Parts: sequence; structure tokens; C-alpha cells
Amino acid sequence: MPTKSELLANPVVHVDPKAFDARPIMEAFGKTAFQARNLATAADIFHQMTADRDCAVILTLAGSLVSAGMKEAILCLLEANMVDAIVSTGANIVDQDFFEGLGYRHYIAPGSPEAPVVDDPTLRDLMIDRIYDTYIDEEQLRDCDDVMKRIFDDFEPIACSSREFVDAMGAYLAKHHPDTRSIVRTAYERRVPIFIPAFSDCSAGFGVVMHQYERQKTGKPFAAIDSGADFRELTEIKLANRETGLLMMGGGVPKNFAQDIVVAAELLTDDAPMHKYAIQFTVADVRDGALSSSTLREACSWGKVDVVHEQMVYGEVTTLLPLLVSDAWHRNAWKARPQRKLADLFAKVSG
Repeated sequence: MPTKSELLANPVVHVDPKAFDARPIMEAFGKTAFQARNLATAADIFHQMTADRDCAVILTLAGSLVSAGMKEAILCLLEANMVDAIVSTGANIVDQDFFEGLGYRHYIAPGSPEAPVVDDPTLRDLMIDRIYDTYIDEEQLRDCDDVMKRIFDDFEPIACSSREFVDAMGAYLAKHHPDTRSIVRTAYERRVPIFIPAFSDCSAGFGVVMHQYERQKTGKPFAAIDSGADFRELTEIKLANRETGLLMMGGGVPKNFAQDIVVAAELLTDDAPMHKYAIQFTVADVRDGALSSSTLREACSWGKVDVVHEQMVYGEVTTLLPLLVSDAWHRNAWKARPQRKLADLFAKVSG
């Protein structure tokens, strides 16, 4: 049977969309059909989105994307100033990106999920966690949990938005791990706010539990997550930017959260335009009626998304995102975009 070190021998290598030019294949896809043509249409809409200097772009992330090699694609969007805010699941930001920001890696699982080299109970005994065909060292993940607790311990005993906690995570990486590649650290340095509406649904939750449990035992007040503050702050971004666009990877809570800010802004001002642009990559089936699969045209009925520049692309994100980002990066529309630094709309967390 393989040892733990043998099972964790081949790290995931992140795809760099700047290393190849996807424009020719996008042009070719535009002359085909089905999802190839839908992807080409989405690329054209994203080009319009980045070329629109008045449009603030919100990226949403669901699923396990960083562990699957998408970190460099997301970093390209950040570093090239193609996104102004991020709404994500906690797994992508904490368990995966912050985890790698601490210097750890994800690993390619040998064999396949259908024909594994070792079974899952054996992985449990070896303290290896599996995400489909990717491995994580559980001992390293517990170190990530401990770091999250220390960050919470440094907070004032008040309820804060997830953006504030992620900002503090970025400050921690900038201070202690300035040389690692990280979405969290890059967003902190570029003042791009990251929101995690279900913040406790990841390693951050373990840090919260340990922090609050320890404080309760000693009779001390503790820090907490204020989900209402998340919604309010993202709504304030909409209020400050009338024209907005959505680039949505997967669905779930991040998708709905980013769409709902139009309705919230309208309730506050009675004059909040729908998201002008919207793209969603998804494998969810619209027939189940769930949020992840609901179409962007359906969102129009709720007053969330305009239907002039919208495109659903039915495909798995890891096969689509590098192509979209490569196409956008090589088209260069991002070079004329203003850097909005939307995190500075709110109180900063010191490093």
C-alpha cells in the first residue's frame, strides 16, 4: 500500500491563462454551435463588460475551484483589474486559497475516483482528505484552522462582516507569507473586497467555533459573523456603482447573493438598475427548479439581471474559465479600466 508521502507526491499545478492565447479558438467557437458558441458569446459579453469603464464587475465562485487548479485564472482577473468584488463559498477562499497562501498544496490523487489506489477509510486513517480526484493533507488543514482561530482572537468582540475577516486574512498573509501566490492576499493588496455569505461553512467555521468556545469557557466576549452586514456592504457597492456585471462560476449562495443586491438597492433608493451584464458557467439542470440552475432570464423576472447582455454556458468551470480569462487578457480591454478599490468603501483592517 502507498505511504502518505507517496500519495501526496504530485501537486496540482494551476493553469496560467496568460501562457496561451485563446482568442483563435473563441473565434472558431463562435462559428460552431451548442456550448462552444455559447462560450464564445460569453467571451464577447465579458469583453464588453471589461471595456465598459462605468461597469463594476462582481465575480462569484462556487464549488472547489482553487483545489482544481483555477487559482492562476482567478489571480489573472484580479491582477489585470478585471474584477472589482468577489462573492465566494468559504471552501475556495479559506480551505483552498488561504490554505495554499500558508505554503501548502493540493495534490493529484493517483488512479481515479472510479478506480482508486486506496479507499476512503484508508485515506481517513492516513489523515488525507479527498475532493473528487484531489487530496489535501488533513494535518496541514488543521494548521489552517488554528491560524484562522488566531486571526479571530485578534478581533474586537463584535459582529463583523465576512469581508472584514477575509481582509484580516489577507493582511496576515501579506505580513507572514508575502511570497506565496494567493487570491486572498492579492485582493487585500488591491483592495478588492471578498464576501463569503456562508462563512462558517468551511475551515473558517472551525476557527470560529474554537475562538468562541474558548472565550465562552473563560467568560469573555467573542467575535462573530454578521451576515446582514455582508448583504448591506455588497448592496452599498451596488449603490456606489449603478452599472454592474456578474461573472458567475457555478451557482449556489454566491450567485443568489450577488443577484439580490439589485433588489436590496432598489428598496433603499427606488432607482437601482438591474445588472447590465451577466454570465454563468454551470452544469446544473434547469429542470430541478433549484437556484444554481435558474437561468439569467428567470432572474430578469425578479428585476435582478437585464437580458440584453446575458449568457448561460452549460459546462464545467475548470474547462471553461481558463479559456474565457485567456481570451479577455489577450484582448487587453482591461488595460483601460479604472481600479475601483471597493474595499476602501468600508473600514480597513490594519496589517
